[in-house]
Amino acid sequence: MTTRHLTVPVTGMTCANCAATIERNLKKLPSAQNANVNLAAERASLEYDPAQLSLDDVIARIERAGYGIATGEAVLPIKRLSDSQDAARLEGALRGLEGVLAATVNVATEIATVRYVPTLVGQADLRRAVSAAGFEAVIIEGDGEDVERLAREREIAHQRHLLWVGLLFAAPVFVLAMSRDLGLLNGFFGGMMPGMLMPGMPMQAPWFNWLLLALTLPVQIYVGRQYYVGAYKALRNGAANMDVLVAGGTSVTFLYSIGVLLATSVFGTNALGDHVYFETAAVIIVLIVLGKFLEARAKGHTSEAVKKLMGLRPKTAHVRDLDGNERAIAIEQVRAGDVVVVRPGEQIPVDGVVRDGRSTVDESMLTGEPAPAAKGPGAPVTGGTLNKQGLLTFEATRVGKDAALAQIIRLVEEAQGSKAPIQRLADQISAVFVPGVIGIALVTFLLWGVFGGEGWVRALINMVAVLVIACPCALGLATPTAIMVGTGKGASQGLLFRSSEALERAARITTVVLDKTGTITRGRPTVTDVVLPSGPRNVGVETEDALIRLAASVEKGSEHPLAEAVIAAATERGLTLAEPAGFEAVAGQGVRAEVDGRLVVVAGPRWAASLGLDVGPWSEWIARLQSEAKTAMLIVVDGAIVGVIAVADAIKAGSAEAVAELHRLGLDVIMLTGDNAVTAQAIGRAAGVDRVIADVLPGDKAAAVKDLQGAGKVVAMVGDGVNDAPALAQADVGIAIGTGTDVAMAAAPVTLMSGDLRGVTRVVLLSRQTMRTIRQNLFWAFIYNIILIPVAALGLLQPILAAGAMAFSSVFVVTNSLRLRGARS
Repeated sequence: MTTRHLTVPVTGMTCANCAATIERNLKKLPSAQNANVNLAAERASLEYDPAQLSLDDVIARIERAGYGIATGEAVLPIKRLSDSQDAARLEGALRGLEGVLAATVNVATEIATVRYVPTLVGQADLRRAVSAAGFEAVIIEGDGEDVERLAREREIAHQRHLLWVGLLFAAPVFVLAMSRDLGLLNGFFGGMMPGMLMPGMPMQAPWFNWLLLALTLPVQIYVGRQYYVGAYKALRNGAANMDVLVAGGTSVTFLYSIGVLLATSVFGTNALGDHVYFETAAVIIVLIVLGKFLEARAKGHTSEAVKKLMGLRPKTAHVRDLDGNERAIAIEQVRAGDVVVVRPGEQIPVDGVVRDGRSTVDESMLTGEPAPAAKGPGAPVTGGTLNKQGLLTFEATRVGKDAALAQIIRLVEEAQGSKAPIQRLADQISAVFVPGVIGIALVTFLLWGVFGGEGWVRALINMVAVLVIACPCALGLATPTAIMVGTGKGASQGLLFRSSEALERAARITTVVLDKTGTITRGRPTVTDVVLPSGPRNVGVETEDALIRLAASVEKGSEHPLAEAVIAAATERGLTLAEPAGFEAVAGQGVRAEVDGRLVVVAGPRWAASLGLDVGPWSEWIARLQSEAKTAMLIVVDGAIVGVIAVADAIKAGSAEAVAELHRLGLDVIMLTGDNAVTAQAIGRAAGVDRVIADVLPGDKAAAVKDLQGAGKVVAMVGDGVNDAPALAQADVGIAIGTGTDVAMAAAPVTLMSGDLRGVTRVVLLSRQTMRTIRQNLFWAFIYNIILIPVAALGLLQPILAAGAMAFSSVFVVTNSLRLRGARS
């Protein structure tokens, strides 16, 4: 079965029950798997079989559940349209793109209007489709990636509008009602309008309550409409959410007040009492709208890291054609193979390889490394980074969705939209939370009415307080908002989390296992020592240069890293190498060939001994070099050892510091390597690790990690992501250490975009800070409801105060998550 992954932006969600409702509906679709809805990110994702399910089916299901999809609209002027046949052909080409919901092309105006889902297709894709169909499009609107931001901004503006309308009407209702209850208006109206008050009743002129009703109606019907609509949709789907509580609580108060008004004014009886509570209904709605407005604004900040990454993409690129002419084109038009020119101070538009020029490039926005990286011919450059000094000409290699920056953005968004295991408890409680609160409210009403001794009106007020104090929103936002901020902050530091589960697991790490080559060390061996005999020397091998030249000439036929180190040393010394004849490589032992008519062998000590050579005079040197974590290579000419060349993989700057930082976090650090024990111990001592596991073949590294897990350790494996793939997969948290450009393709749950091992410390710190924030949020969400629902049921909380507390509980959770942005890691 072919499986396709789909992510769509969802509108209309207000609490965790909304997300659960959509998730439940998506799971009912044929072939749907791994359906997940994230309230904070406002996205739904699932995997499905395209042969059984289509995008239209998914959207229809979400809309049937009562929610919407955020869509973008592109208006593209089209050139080279001839007739209606061209228009029909172009419409077909655009509609064929996944994510395009509708496309119309008008021949008369030469305009194509396309409605699309921004998470699936962008305006760059639309432009390419137009070009592939034989036409030319000019985008006159912003990039499609702004659609979700615009949708959020529209939601904030809508809530702001409702808030002002609500305040306009609720404020006078509240002032008039409070003045009535405190008797402040009796003297005023009694003196100014005698006879309008009903004898013996404070401020109960018939028109007064009608005035309160007139002022409350716009709040209840217009401002509160969103809660009635949300409640209807939830109940239609067999669920109950925050909207049900708000609509229920305010409706009970509002309808009771209307009943009192009609009874006293129309029927002349006070059987229902003589006090109306219009101000309670109005102020509850306004306070909750205020909370939703502040929450929407705060939630917008949780995705700032992704917005910053998107902002790194330049709009244009300077491309040089075959004639050497330079022209500025839209970034979407750059193709792999194009020659791009970048001047000092300009952003590099796409990924590529430098062909000409030298400069330094600020890559801190992607890798977190503050020091600019030197670039010259052959060096890779990454789109979104900043050229600092010189003029660079490079060949584009990866563009569009294949570029490193685009992949990084996709990875961060996927991690932010994923569901952490710690969220399961909140989801389980949210599923029964609202029905449970409604049950408590009904019990409160009955107990106060029967046993309270203060009548059914007091019972009604206490029931309303229970309904509006309960807050499922805080439960639903506790985890995803912290995950969004945490993963976003990680991306800004060059730490990529593939899922929220990886972020959660990293907080529980007890042991960090480090691969040696390329992780602790540079991964590029260099020649460190050249040893010649102290006595008579072989003819033609009297100097270090002569020894290196012979060895490098033989190694020309090898692709081994040690061979590259010897050849690099010869190149640095400006030596001219000879062509080897009869080259032979013996796996794991060495190489031999004929150079300038002489048989030259480059051998390890064991192979040299097996060839019958006298290694004894060199054993002291070999032992010393190996104790310093250097590899000793014996150079043999015509059957005699003429010298030793030592090669070592130097420890990276910062590796020892990184190990020390991990120790300060209370973690055990182990080095795992295939090197011999002597070399490995030397590297381990220099790096400061607790333990060295040596002589481990690549295929056995996963077993070594498994043994540690069997001993009760929570293991993080740090490696290059290629040779260590099995061990990375076996570990509780696999951390791939990369170099920034190909890093987005790493399969590990966590990727360090720079090669700096100190990033592991930042991963652990950020994970711990994020989990601490999540636990704080969950504690607040639980303790708030656990304490205040009983307080409201006992009649110790007025509905207006309850609404204020409920409105600000979710704002507290989101604001607490935003504190992560300033946490030191």
